[in-house]
Amino acid sequence: MWFDRVPLAGRHVLLRPLAEGDGPALLSAAADGELWTSAYTVIPRPDTVEAYVRRALDEQKGGTAMPFVISLAEDGRVAGSTRFWKMDPRNRTLEIGHSWIAASWQRTFVNTEAKYAMLRFAFESLGCIRVQFQTDMLNSQSRRAILRLGATFEGTLRHERIMPDGRKRDTALYAIIDEDWPGVRLRLEEKLMARS
Repeated sequence: MWFDRVPLAGRHVLLRPLAEGDGPALLSAAADGELWTSAYTVIPRPDTVEAYVRRALDEQKGGTAMPFVISLAEDGRVAGSTRFWKMDPRNRTLEIGHSWIAASWQRTFVNTEAKYAMLRFAFESLGCIRVQFQTDMLNSQSRRAILRLGATFEGTLRHERIMPDGRKRDTALYAIIDEDWPGVRLRLEEKLMARS
């Protein structure tokens, strides 16, 4: 198995593997801001949370994804979810995606620390040569957050997928490669130290 050292722990955030019983906690986090109303990404809502968890765990069993629950180290409160997916061990690449954070924790240390832990694991433990991110071209908040991580914008994938409402989504593609990682790591560590 490509993954043998999880959960991923930061100073204030813990990423632990998603489990079958996590639906209610995810739903509670998603209710903070009613995130399921987003037109940009698929976030669990009361009538879809079971299918959301089941699909993520099926992808994990298939070896193509590793879904995580993002929780606060201090008290275990669930703040959101993210995952490694499109995992390609042969080419040492993966994507970080399906990421969402409860409204109360957006634009705080949570995203930076979670992504730092994931990127560090990807590059330093898994030996990845490329980690990519995709987001809806219309999702300016997510696009800014990915750039703040240090990823490079690589282009637009036109009509890359059909959203639940039927809209044809154009997708912004970003990546960090192994040569970028030392500089990206340093900048992320400086950001996290500044917030401590």
